[in-house]
Amino acid sequence: MSKREVFLKATSKEKVEDFLRFIQLHKDKIEPFDVEEVVQEMPREQREALWSQLDSLLQEILMELPPGRWEEDAMQQESPLLLQKHVMAVVDGVTLVAAVSLKVLQDGDTYAALLDIAHVLVSLPVSEAPLQLHIQTLFETWWKKELLEREKFGRTAFLISLQKSFILKKPVSAAEIQRVWSLHNVLKSLDYTSENNKQIIDLLLQCFHRPTHIRNDDGKRFLVFLFSWNVDFIWLIHGTIKNQLEFYQKTLATHIAEIYFRAWKKASGDFQETIESTCIQDFMQNAILLQRTSPVHGKVRQIVSYFHSRKGCPSVDKMLYNLYKPILWKSLSVPNFEVRANATLLFTEAFPVHDPDLSNENVDMNIQKQLDSAMALLDDPHPTVRSNATLGVCKILAKCWELLPPTIITDFLKKLVMELAADSSSPDVRCSVFKCLNIVLDNPQSHPLLEKLLPTVKYSLHDNSEKVRTSFLDLLIKVKAVRAAKFWDVCSMDHLLARLAIDSLSVSKRIVDLLFKSFFPVNEPEKEWCCRCITLIQMNVMAARKFYQFAHKHTAATNIIKLILAIRRTLNNCIQVDFDMTEINDSNKENSTGGPLVLGQDLSVVSSLLEVVVILWRSVEKALKQNEEAHKYTVAKFGNVMAKYFQDERCTVPLIQLASFMPPAAAPTFSRGVLSRLRRMESGSAPAQFSQLLDCVCGWGQAADVLELVSDWLGEAFPKQGDKAAKSRKVRIQETVEPKPDLALAYLEYLFSHISTREKVLAVGEGPLKELHTLLGNWKSVLYTHLRSSTEDPKRPEVETALKAFVYHGRLGAHLQHHSTAGRDYLVSMERVAAWVAERILPFLTGSDDSEVSERSRKLAAQITEVNFTVFSFCKHTQEVTAAFVFAEAGYTCIPAVLPILKEVANSFAPDDNDQDQESNLVVLGVVANIFQKIIELLARRLRKEPEEGQLLCRSAVPSLTDFLQVAQTWDAALRSGVHSTVFAAIIVEKRHLLQKLTHPEEVVIPQSVDEMPPLSSLLLSVILKSPSITRSFLAEVSSSLESDALDSLSELAAVLHVLAVIKESTFSCLKHSH
Repeated sequence: MSKREVFLKATSKEKVEDFLRFIQLHKDKIEPFDVEEVVQEMPREQREALWSQLDSLLQEILMELPPGRWEEDAMQQESPLLLQKHVMAVVDGVTLVAAVSLKVLQDGDTYAALLDIAHVLVSLPVSEAPLQLHIQTLFETWWKKELLEREKFGRTAFLISLQKSFILKKPVSAAEIQRVWSLHNVLKSLDYTSENNKQIIDLLLQCFHRPTHIRNDDGKRFLVFLFSWNVDFIWLIHGTIKNQLEFYQKTLATHIAEIYFRAWKKASGDFQETIESTCIQDFMQNAILLQRTSPVHGKVRQIVSYFHSRKGCPSVDKMLYNLYKPILWKSLSVPNFEVRANATLLFTEAFPVHDPDLSNENVDMNIQKQLDSAMALLDDPHPTVRSNATLGVCKILAKCWELLPPTIITDFLKKLVMELAADSSSPDVRCSVFKCLNIVLDNPQSHPLLEKLLPTVKYSLHDNSEKVRTSFLDLLIKVKAVRAAKFWDVCSMDHLLARLAIDSLSVSKRIVDLLFKSFFPVNEPEKEWCCRCITLIQMNVMAARKFYQFAHKHTAATNIIKLILAIRRTLNNCIQVDFDMTEINDSNKENSTGGPLVLGQDLSVVSSLLEVVVILWRSVEKALKQNEEAHKYTVAKFGNVMAKYFQDERCTVPLIQLASFMPPAAAPTFSRGVLSRLRRMESGSAPAQFSQLLDCVCGWGQAADVLELVSDWLGEAFPKQGDKAAKSRKVRIQETVEPKPDLALAYLEYLFSHISTREKVLAVGEGPLKELHTLLGNWKSVLYTHLRSSTEDPKRPEVETALKAFVYHGRLGAHLQHHSTAGRDYLVSMERVAAWVAERILPFLTGSDDSEVSERSRKLAAQITEVNFTVFSFCKHTQEVTAAFVFAEAGYTCIPAVLPILKEVANSFAPDDNDQDQESNLVVLGVVANIFQKIIELLARRLRKEPEEGQLLCRSAVPSLTDFLQVAQTWDAALRSGVHSTVFAAIIVEKRHLLQKLTHPEEVVIPQSVDEMPPLSSLLLSVILKSPSITRSFLAEVSSSLESDALDSLSELAAVLHVLAVIKESTFSCLKHSH
């Protein structure tokens, strides 16, 4: 028996297992059995018999489990589930054979049985992917072969493909979108108005929500086709896109614009008219009327600009002319400046807006009117319109230079350069002129005329607006790049250097960019670099310093090092001493390109050259250290002559900085004397006198020596008692230098205020730092002595010194705790200091001010407390230390100082999705919220006990309270709710207390403003109402409290009513003022 006959016999219910086995063999790629091959080899009678048996098999198998029970039985257990799987396998097999049969269907074949199978399959509730794929393939083939009832089966295939294109992910979705496009003609057979097709219409509109459909080429073809399905459907498509426009990315909006354009291009008759009036003109109108702050304004402009970019084609020009005619020209003269500004952009971008069907004479007249309109817009009373007109006119000139009469071009450019570039009423207009002239420069034909006009704006370099100066310099850079003119003819070198010397970073960068090749000609010999450097110094020293700060951004580090060495050779020629022969020979070799540069005795230039060396070295220090050989060579070259440079005081500062880049052995004479100079420095010396020396010492890894000096001075200056003092005096009797605690603290101030020196100090090791920390901590006893004393004792150290020591005790402790790998030693120390301030210092703040002593002590106590809080802002565990103050008896006095610290802590531990310590951060913020609650309670208590003092305290806390609540807005909902719950409770309690004092209902007056509320409530509400986001969070808390039934008394509900009335009135008042 042949394979065909065996397969034919298997297509019956009795031999269904054999049938399923054949289907499995077909799906198994390894097996040689192929259903399509078998069916193709069958004679017509056998094929028709096969189809008839397949129809019978399908009917019989569905009798066992009707489709209506499929979903019900899927929820059952074991046996029904097995039956369903069996039925589905048979249906899948029948569908596969039917789909294969359609491929080999020949003319004259009777396919009534296949039609019956298709009728059954089209009504099945299919969800399994393999069966759905086979049904889809069957119906798709049915449609393409144009068989009976193709519309019905084509619709099903199209619907399945459309649904799958939404579900599947790349790259499979691309193939499914291609399949949808291949079936797009199915839509032509569907009735748009039929209720049965509403599902398809909804799915079609969803296509415009899907980036995969919008970006895909076949998807784009399909979306373009949808505009031609039905005229009424265009309105729905446009509405869908408009609603979705806000959420499209910029690139997606470009694809949408392309779809609109292609749909318009392919359309004709009613379809084209509808697209023009419903879609394109609607976009034009919105581009004119929408505010610039609208989230869709940019996307609408992008779509309209796409149509403008297609100008040049007669049909596009005609369409733009017709659609703009009723809306554009009147918009250029309306009272609303934003509408005029938007219309100006569209008009100038679409220029010339003309009808190609008109005669040349009429077209010329029309264009002349438009040019007159553009000139009038440059005189518009509003700067935004003038700025937009400037942009538009420059685009017109760049695009149409060859077509416009020379007189018109000259008039436009004179208007821009001579009038608008000097528009004193608006820096935006001046800035716009220089930015937009860059566009004109893109057209080479503009260069001769601009070369004559641009020198008239040279003083714009000194404009009082930074953005105007930067845009002017950008124009000069463009002039230089396109070689339109010599930039120094536009603006002289002296002016550029003068501005470089004093201007901001953004301006300076541009000037360096402009001048770099002039003063650092990389393609010239190194000797020429040095000559240009000296020239620059002689022209403007400050500008030279700025120039070489940015030089490393324009050339390789190798060239910077070459310049450093070239300057060294020039400096060597200025030293009036005999060099050894090696140095002379080296110098001759290095200067083989020409004779030595002679500066004579111009030591100001010499010192400036040394400054330039320092600036250049600092800019490439990292790269130089990475190249060990180059670093050694450079250090050796400078080390040989360092001592000989110290011939003039003006050279000292740059030489000290230069020495800090080199190891101490490179300049032994200088390095040995640095510590001595620091020791001999006078008390009260300015930081400029010792900062470079400290940089040197730290750069050489000798920070420990400075710490030892500081520790010695602080230890010696600390007052001692009895035998200890005598012993100390005996030990130090031979010391010729008096201890200088103020200078020691000044050294610490500098060391800890700069990252580079701070890192070197903290790397010294725990021993010296711990000793210094202890020494600084001892000085708090001096503070306490001053606090208790009624008179100044000349033998005691000054209170300012003790206060500074107290500050650095805290700061050093914070740094050490931060760098500590484990333990809480320094944190414990800070907590002890906090407890000491709370127990020993705060009582002075609450004492009476009857005597001069108590007033003096009170001021000092306030200083100590404020200093302590300032120090705690450096500490990661601030909240633990801060709590000690707030919970102290006189804690209310610390509120203005505590709130900023709480804000800083809250900021540091703000929730972050990437933070690994989220749980510990939430714990810290919980503590902060509790301290905040205590602060509000302290304010309320103080207002009850001392109303006047309490109100002064409240007023002083307003800025910090505002900042804290702003930071709290970034917290998790639960923590934020806790903060607002505290505020709400404080307001309600205060207002309830006031209401309970009233005896008659007539006495209750609903407040109309914040000022009519009680003091604390007035303070808190004024802070809340400053921010809409805080107000929303507070109202959410009010709503939550009302829903939770936490407010049960009438007076509490009345208090809530009063709060809401105040918020309503305040909000209404704000809206009224804004309008």
